[in-house]
Amino acid sequence: MKIIENHSLKNLNTFGVDVKARYIAEIFSEDDLLKLLADKEFENVRKFVLGGGSNILFTKDFKGLIIKNSIPGIKIIDEDDEFIIVETGAGVNWDDFVSYCVEKKWGGVENLSLIPGTVGAAPIQNIGAYGQELKNAFYNLEGIFIETGEKKIFDNTDCKFGYRESIFKNELKNKFVITSVGLKLNKKPEINISYPSVREELNHRKISNPKIKDIRKIVIDIRNSKLPDPKIVGNAGSFFKNPVVRQEKYELLKEKYPDLNFYPVDDYHVKLSAAALIEKCGWKGKRIGNCGSYKKQPLVIVNYGGATAGEILELADNIKSCVEENFEITLQQEVNLI
Repeated sequence: MKIIENHSLKNLNTFGVDVKARYIAEIFSEDDLLKLLADKEFENVRKFVLGGGSNILFTKDFKGLIIKNSIPGIKIIDEDDEFIIVETGAGVNWDDFVSYCVEKKWGGVENLSLIPGTVGAAPIQNIGAYGQELKNAFYNLEGIFIETGEKKIFDNTDCKFGYRESIFKNELKNKFVITSVGLKLNKKPEINISYPSVREELNHRKISNPKIKDIRKIVIDIRNSKLPDPKIVGNAGSFFKNPVVRQEKYELLKEKYPDLNFYPVDDYHVKLSAAALIEKCGWKGKRIGNCGSYKKQPLVIVNYGGATAGEILELADNIKSCVEENFEITLQQEVNLI
C-alpha cells in the first residue's frame, strides 16, 4: 500500500476534471484496508472509496483520503451442473471480468459488456444495460465498515437493489467498502435478447441461434457506435437516469409525441428514454464552451478538454430545466457528485 499527498485526480476520473486529493491510498487486499482504517493519522479524515472513477464528477478538491480500491482476484467458490458462483476482487475491471466469463461460457453478464468501472462499483449502481441488471446475477458481496472495521456479507435482499440504486448509494453511502463480489452465473446460458437494438442487430447479422459471445460482440459494437471513449473524450457515461412515469402520464405525452420511446416497467409505470427527451429539447450535439451533449448520445455530457465541474453542472442544469419545462418530467442525475 502506498499513500500519496496532494495528488491530481485528473487521470483517476473519466470526466478528466483536474482536481486534487489531500491523500490517496491504493489498497490491494482486505489487510491493506484494515491497516489504513486503523491508522490514527486518518482517524478523523473524510474518506471516499474510488473504483474506476467512471460514474463520478469531482466538483472541487477533495480535502480527505481517497481510497483507491484495486483488490484483485477471480475464484470459483461453488458450482453444480447448472450454475457457478464466482467471487471477484472489487478492484477487477468490470469488462475484463465479463470477457473472462464469456470465454468460460458462463452466462448472466454478457449484456453488461463494456460498462466502464470496477466490479466493486457494479453493485453500488446496480449497473444495467440492454435488458440485464447486475441484481439478476448477484449472489452476495463482502466488505468492511469504514468507521468500525467490521466485516459483513450482504445478500441480494440486503443490498436493496433498485433502478440504478442500492443501499450503498443511500444508507451506507461512504460508510462501507466493498472488497469482493459474488455472482451466480449460468453454465447453460439463457440468451437475453429483450432489448430491441440487440434483436435488430442479430437479424441484421443473420444470427438465428446466438451464443453469449455473439451478444457480447453486438453490445460492444452498439456501445462503441453511440458512446464516446473516455480515454479520448472525457465523460462519465449517462449523466441522467431514464425517468419512470405512470402509464397515464405516458399516454398524455404519446398524444403529442407518438414516436416517444418507452419500456414497460409494470402494469402502472413505463420507463421513458431520457436521451429522446433531451434530443427533443434540441440539446443533442450542442456544445457550450468546453463541454456539451454528445453528438451521438445526448444522455452523455462530455468534456472536450479543460471543462470545470462548474461548467459541466451548469450544462446539466440547463438540460434538466429544459426537459422539465417541455415535458413536466424532472430528470435525476446518475452521476455521483463529490
